[in-house]
Amino acid sequence: MDLSRCRMDIELRLESSLWVGKKRYRAVLTGWYFNWTEVDKKNRDKKTISVPVAEVIGVEEGQVEILPHKSVEDTDKDFTVFYVKRSSGGGSYGLLWRLGRTQFSCPSRVLRDQWTTHLRAALKTHSPLRPHRLLVFINPFGGKKRGRKIYHSLVAPLFELAGISSHVIVTERANQARDHILKKDLTGFDGVVCVGGDGMFSEILHGLIGRTQQEAGLSENDPTVTLEPCPLHIGIIPAGSTDCVCFATVGVIDPITSALHIIIGDSQPLDVCSVHHPSALVRYSVSLLGYGFYGDVLAESEKHRWMGPLRYDYSGAMVYLSNRSYAGVVQYLPADPLLSSPRDNTRCLSGCSVCSRSTERLFPHSADSGSLYSSHFSQFSSDSEGEWVSVEGRFRCVSLTCMSSSCPKSPLGLSPSAHLADGTGDLILVWDTHPLGFLKFLYRHTSTQDQFDLPFVEVHRVKAVRFSLPTGEEEEGDEEKGGIDEEEKAYAQDAETKSRNGSQQHLAERGEERGMTNDKKRMNPFLCGLCCSKAPSVSVWNCDGEILPFTEILCRVHGQLVRLYARGIEDGAALQSCRDRNGKCDRSH
Repeated sequence: MDLSRCRMDIELRLESSLWVGKKRYRAVLTGWYFNWTEVDKKNRDKKTISVPVAEVIGVEEGQVEILPHKSVEDTDKDFTVFYVKRSSGGGSYGLLWRLGRTQFSCPSRVLRDQWTTHLRAALKTHSPLRPHRLLVFINPFGGKKRGRKIYHSLVAPLFELAGISSHVIVTERANQARDHILKKDLTGFDGVVCVGGDGMFSEILHGLIGRTQQEAGLSENDPTVTLEPCPLHIGIIPAGSTDCVCFATVGVIDPITSALHIIIGDSQPLDVCSVHHPSALVRYSVSLLGYGFYGDVLAESEKHRWMGPLRYDYSGAMVYLSNRSYAGVVQYLPADPLLSSPRDNTRCLSGCSVCSRSTERLFPHSADSGSLYSSHFSQFSSDSEGEWVSVEGRFRCVSLTCMSSSCPKSPLGLSPSAHLADGTGDLILVWDTHPLGFLKFLYRHTSTQDQFDLPFVEVHRVKAVRFSLPTGEEEEGDEEKGGIDEEEKAYAQDAETKSRNGSQQHLAERGEERGMTNDKKRMNPFLCGLCCSKAPSVSVWNCDGEILPFTEILCRVHGQLVRLYARGIEDGAALQSCRDRNGKCDRSH
């Protein structure tokens, strides 16, 4: 491997003097890096700029500009190189990526052609995972309704520069993206891109997972089955009212940064949590699965959609003032404490060693086995042999997250040390406590204080979770639900039938119908607000911003089930340290 790499470097190596403006540079292409060093009149080296070939976006003949508007001046001796340029995202973590641009002048056209040919050859050699054809879904209604404009003005020009062809679909209804992925031919696509928020991402996630299981002959409704990892990558161009998945995997909410990650073919594995109700798949989750406070906030906010994003702050205040807690039985399957801990004060950043080791653990000898599924299945089977732990009591909230769930308002997230791809989730139990104590817990999410360092808070790293109602609460809930059990039984029976022919789309639609019916029957107890004469005995589950129709659920974490066009959050502090150490070497940052 080292010998072949050395040969590639020799074949692709090119060195000459080039001019940038009126300054002379010594430019060197080694295959893996493209460097240019300013040379003074006495032939002494000054500042060097170094760009990894893997982060070169495109090479064009002439004097070319792409953003904000494309312009081309065709000159015989000039060529323009576009590459990734980093800058601080304004916070402790996450870096903004920008399109760097340098225009070089050569002594002759022959030399110009040599440079463009060698640079393009190096791109093909050292960036084999770059996408060539993408399926793009744009949600024109999400956020501030700027999805179309963001894509066509900022993202499409970058894709064109990188030689990526796109098939663009502007969605007209909910679940259109999911249905398209489940039904249509996806041959020839390297990935699927969503231009929207967390809702659009969830549609694509459900579509890709559902289609992959159909093609593998697996039943999603079996909570014990190990799901087949999805072959297509997912790209996220943030353009929604909430972009938590993008923030937690990139570190910034910025369309250009996300587009550049897609172009260079970055690959970030991501754990996914499946949520089942007895024998039927209810939904998948990648960020927050919350019962109690977080469920009540979402349910309350549905009454105030006219307020826009402000409705979440308003509903949060209303639910906090209502001072509710709920009885429940939580059972969980602990993860191996020797591998990692939710209290170890680590951060899942780009190149995370915990996630890298988990890849080897989740997919041992995958190259030799011929099937990721077979190796993944053996790991899951051994995981299932662990001992479950059970706790019962009254909780302010019960939360499960497969990532830190960081966002601009909570930069460190619900669980700061959670990992994106280690095959586990973090279970957070907040026991019933006095209002000021719970307020302290909530406030610590907005600061760097440890929200788990409170006597009424527990956090556990887990592989699976069951939630049920205590016997007494169950009976009381039945009276309030008014016949929902029959609906749930019908839903489960229908799921059993549909799983035999793999109709995940029909099942999902049935779930939505049942969910709407259940919501009508159950909404009033949850949305009664401060005027309630009696507090509701049960809450609802908030699953990545959607209300689940069931209270009793089984959750399992599936390690590295999907891959995103991302690389995890890059450490801004490390970048500054690198700058300080290197002095004259810019390294394109």
